[in-house]
Formats: sequence, structure tokens, C-alpha cells
Amino acid sequence: MGSSLVMVLGLLAVFAAIFYKINTNNSNVSADNIAATIAIGPEVQVISVTEVNGTLVILIKEGPTQALVYIDPVTGRKIARTDFVAR
Repeated sequence: MGSSLVMVLGLLAVFAAIFYKINTNNSNVSADNIAATIAIGPEVQVISVTEVNGTLVILIKEGPTQALVYIDPVTGRKIARTDFVAR
């Protein structure tokens, strides 16, 4: 009986943490101050965009290569780029 109670309380804690994480918006970027345009290049295909700690992270495909591009959402300026390479 005791171990079943601990298991149920553990599951409730996990679901509470998931619910909290989904409903928490800790972004410091509002819709009013997002850059209107972001220059990515003429032959670039955007695969995915997400926001991480106030930075836009864009997965792009340029020809046969893929890369992550980190963008400041307020200015639209590229902060960094991570290329994926085969080894």
C-alpha cells in the first residue's frame, strides 16, 4: 500500500511539473518588439524556428548542409551559427 502511494504521488509530481513548464512563459521578448525582417540568404530553406532564452534558434538547410542560426529577435541580427558536418 505504501509503495503504491509513493508511485501515485511521484506520477502526480511529474504531471504537475509538465503542466507548470507548459504554462510558464518566461520569455523576455514581446510581440511588439520583434524584428520585422530577418535576412537569411537567397537559397536557404527554413526548416524550424524556436525561441530559447530570448534568442531565436532557426534550423536551416543550405544546399546539402544544415545549420542552426541564432538570431536576436529584437534586431534581427545573426548572433552565431552552428554547422552540422559529417565525420
